Amino acid sequence: MGQTLRQIHGCDLLSNGYKIILFAFSFMSYCSIVQVGASIHEYHTESFIRRSNSFFFHGGSEGLYASKPHSENDKLVSEDKPINGKSFIRFESVTFRRTKQSAEQKNEMQQRTGLVEAIILEVRDRDKIGGSYLNSDAICCTPELAKDGSCKVGEVIIHQNLDNPNGPQRIQAFFEGKNEELTMPLHTIEINSTGMYYLYFMFCDPELVGTVISGRTVWRNPDGYLPGKMAPLMTFSGLVSLAYLVLGLVWFLRFVQYWKDIMQLHYHITAVIALGMCEMALWYFEYANFNATGSRPMGITIWAVTLTAVKKTISRLLILVVSLGYGVVRPTLGSITSKIVLLGVTYFVASEALELVEHLGNINDFSGKARLFLVLPVALLDACFILWIFSSLSKTLEKLQIRRSMAKLELYRKFTNALAVSVLLSVAWIGYELYFNATDPLSELWRRAWIIPAFWTLLAYIILVVICVLWAPSHNPTGYAYSEETGDDFDEDSIPLTGSGVKVAGDLSTVLERKERKASLAAADHHVFGLSEDLEEDKRE
Repeated sequence: MGQTLRQIHGCDLLSNGYKIILFAFSFMSYCSIVQVGASIHEYHTESFIRRSNSFFFHGGSEGLYASKPHSENDKLVSEDKPINGKSFIRFESVTFRRTKQSAEQKNEMQQRTGLVEAIILEVRDRDKIGGSYLNSDAICCTPELAKDGSCKVGEVIIHQNLDNPNGPQRIQAFFEGKNEELTMPLHTIEINSTGMYYLYFMFCDPELVGTVISGRTVWRNPDGYLPGKMAPLMTFSGLVSLAYLVLGLVWFLRFVQYWKDIMQLHYHITAVIALGMCEMALWYFEYANFNATGSRPMGITIWAVTLTAVKKTISRLLILVVSLGYGVVRPTLGSITSKIVLLGVTYFVASEALELVEHLGNINDFSGKARLFLVLPVALLDACFILWIFSSLSKTLEKLQIRRSMAKLELYRKFTNALAVSVLLSVAWIGYELYFNATDPLSELWRRAWIIPAFWTLLAYIILVVICVLWAPSHNPTGYAYSEETGDDFDEDSIPLTGSGVKVAGDLSTVLERKERKASLAAADHHVFGLSEDLEEDKRE
């Protein structure tokens, strides 16, 4: 059964970019409030799959915590709400429909003419299901295996451990006579042991081939409907939202204090802080709603997902334009604005698609196959951002070193070092994430899985804090603001998207040539003005 489980599983830049991204963001608001399957797992006339000598349908999988023990006082308080503190899986309106041909082959006088079983097991008990425990590949009991009395013919083999009453559990439901439909009675299985639980609907009778399932099951943890794998993210989102709020207040006070010396870049940083705070607050309320109701309203979830994609895109664009020297060594981005906007819009679309699949798909605690096809474009675009950012930083540092702008040079060196550290951390974390997913195919480590997405959120916040510290408003912004003497050495088209073959305008010889030209013009002006003064003196004499 263990093998079976594995087989199942610039000002112009940002103004244009904001318009395009906000258009897509506004488009999402037209989505109606539709309930998305969450801890309420819904089945819509779905078929069973053959495995060995059985037929199964995967009904869901989630990390569940054990029910909380209640004292007498707790029971009195929670009489009106008996589900408080309880962890359970409840079957609601689960209906099986077999084919008409299968039903007609049965005797109308027979009470039981077909068996369907619901099997609930913790992932660590997977070896107790099927013939793997009995050195057989069979999942359903056969006459040969039934000879020793360990199982009954036609049922799924379950090896019960008398020392563990919370082991695999089965619920049996029977078709009657020639009835084509079978509806399971309302049934609730209380969870008294913390673990990753799987639900399978199974039958062993080949005559039931073609049977389909409809209905739903409700999964609940002691503190709400939020799956165990996601539960810590609600608290994390709330804390990060408060962190953004604190950063925003500090930045706002600094912004107001030095409002006369504000650069255009400061407005873009403010926008990223506001987006981050709204994003994390919206996720907190989305998780809280999910935890209270068991379902995810599509409208709220799409807004949260879209805001995440917008913030990620704007954050990367901010780092890119800072690396290009916008507002520090160049007043505008020139013709490369269109390339930056194109990259940003492409990243937004790819990131939005990935986020939608992750948060609006099946809530089971394992990733769907569709995610694999959407991760690759996002990863490639991230690589493009990284190459362009570090290529731009290299050229910016080179120019500042030539101009001997020591204050700006030191600023960009600190920024480059911070980004280099973040990239190294990202690469190391990606390696850990790959290792984590490869060694945990059945989500047995579900209680630690929340740290994977939390790391990226925290890293983005730290990078934003670094930018806020380095580019904080001050009384003397000229130390890092754009000035003509540094700006005229830069060609706005000098840094293309690709890192190789980067064009460097204004090299050392060109700089010297410009200086000589300026010096000669100044000397000529001096002589002309001097000559005119001599003529005036002659006239007076």
